[in-house]
Amino acid sequence: MATYDYIIVGAGSAGCVLANRLTENPDNQVLLIETGGSDRSIFIQMPTALSIPMNTKKYAWQYHTDPEPYLDNRRMHCPRGKVLGGSSSINGMVYVRGHARDFDEWAEHGAHDWDYAHCLPYFRKAENWAFGADNYRGDSGPLGVNNGNNMQNPLYKAFIEAGKEAGYPFTQDYNGKQQEGFGAMHMTVHKGLRWSTANAYLRPAMKRSNLTVVTHAQVDKVLLDGKTAVGVRYRRRGSVVDVKARKEVVLSAGSVGSPHILQLSGIGNADVLSSAGIPVQHELPGVGENLQDHLEFYFQFRCKQPITLNGELSLWRKFLIGSRWIFTRQGLGATNHFESCGFIRSKAGVEWPDLQYHFLPAAMRYDGRAAFDGHGFQVHIGHNKPSSRGRIHALSADPNDHPSILFNYLQTEQDREGFRDCVRLTREIINQPAMDAYRDGEIQPGEQVRSNDEIDAFVRANVESAYHPSCSNKMGNDDMAVVDHETRVRGMNGLRVVDSSIFPTIPNGNLNAPTIMVAERAADLIQNRNPLAPSRAEVGMEADWKNKQRNQSPSRVFEH
Repeated sequence: MATYDYIIVGAGSAGCVLANRLTENPDNQVLLIETGGSDRSIFIQMPTALSIPMNTKKYAWQYHTDPEPYLDNRRMHCPRGKVLGGSSSINGMVYVRGHARDFDEWAEHGAHDWDYAHCLPYFRKAENWAFGADNYRGDSGPLGVNNGNNMQNPLYKAFIEAGKEAGYPFTQDYNGKQQEGFGAMHMTVHKGLRWSTANAYLRPAMKRSNLTVVTHAQVDKVLLDGKTAVGVRYRRRGSVVDVKARKEVVLSAGSVGSPHILQLSGIGNADVLSSAGIPVQHELPGVGENLQDHLEFYFQFRCKQPITLNGELSLWRKFLIGSRWIFTRQGLGATNHFESCGFIRSKAGVEWPDLQYHFLPAAMRYDGRAAFDGHGFQVHIGHNKPSSRGRIHALSADPNDHPSILFNYLQTEQDREGFRDCVRLTREIINQPAMDAYRDGEIQPGEQVRSNDEIDAFVRANVESAYHPSCSNKMGNDDMAVVDHETRVRGMNGLRVVDSSIFPTIPNGNLNAPTIMVAERAADLIQNRNPLAPSRAEVGMEADWKNKQRNQSPSRVFEH
């Protein structure tokens, strides 16, 4: 049986980071196991092709939820990366750390030393920010981050101006001192390429002799000796392979994969395991529970001027865009097209921004198809602090059987009210003078959708996942916590989970950035290194929310 110091399951956003950081020490022999294969496809590496890998079975687990009871029993698409780089190789490349209070909230939930002051140094360590370092941003890390084509389309800046006209602040850097407001959006693109964790972290590490990467390998379970993880069993090309870990097994298979592997290994809620026919090895009721995600919908408008990406969708135009990118790594092929954004509060008294905008100078679907004939633009809008909770449950002992996934989206009145605010506040913003030269009628939801009941019905039928599943193996110290504050599975030896499943609560933004941060910090914890010193950088202008003397959201003008 082959033996390694560390076995990492999953070469995704967290696993690639760990593979790099653990192999910096030449004494560590590391095995990285990935179910998928190479990420070298042009459709992965070209930023503008982002809709293709996400919807391709070769590169993504095409999970679907059980019928969601509060979304008209729709089964929601939940793709997860199945390729080197994991979901960082199939995602929209949007780089959002979250609000500082998100991480303070983690500490309040029992994740000791995971507050903003302790997390910020690891965001900086990971990052190679194109515009230089300061107290909030790093410029010497592996992860290339920029803001695309610098908002060359005038619609990007018009959207920011509309936000300011509606009474919201401008933010120079939502990943810096102040998240709240409207400004340029950042993306994990470097020199025109998708800068996944495979490109940023794994590829340099693969040059080291102490890293072994095995692809096309389906993990069956963690091998246990009593309450100690001693290895992993996987299947590859028809063979069953057992590998041994001298020190630790680390699960980085994501918010669906990691709880599922724990359950397949007999670690989890006894009732769930028994129903699936899996012998209980270690009862841990929180495995697969506390599941959270972000929802969003597209608020679409016709555009008066022929300046949108809807004019770039013909095969000839796509050929020209692709050819320019192949030869120069520049142009429309080198961006995800989300180049401006906003973070606002749904109403007065909300502690930190809970609504997020991605602006797109096109009216189209996530799969790249046009929404209508003609020119248009859209904002992706969602309520980012959901109170609804779901679960992931293994259905059998067969690792090829997908688990049952249920998010319970919009289960609570608070979440439904959040989306009513999304509709009303977005209309107020888009109807500002800055958009007058471009706005030419509402496509979706449609001017007729006004009352709470009408908005609720529209949202139930049209809202989509923002593809941010998380929190299903939460970190903390209560009875439902799965890992402790050092990412160790509670009650077990030699077993950790390091990925977005250990978030106690979902951050206010996209998840790739905080997942990478978690892996950077966990790498120090795993190796018993002294963590980076906490930051003393101040949080921005919204820190004085308790005074309730500013930032009264324009939602006050609406009668709910």
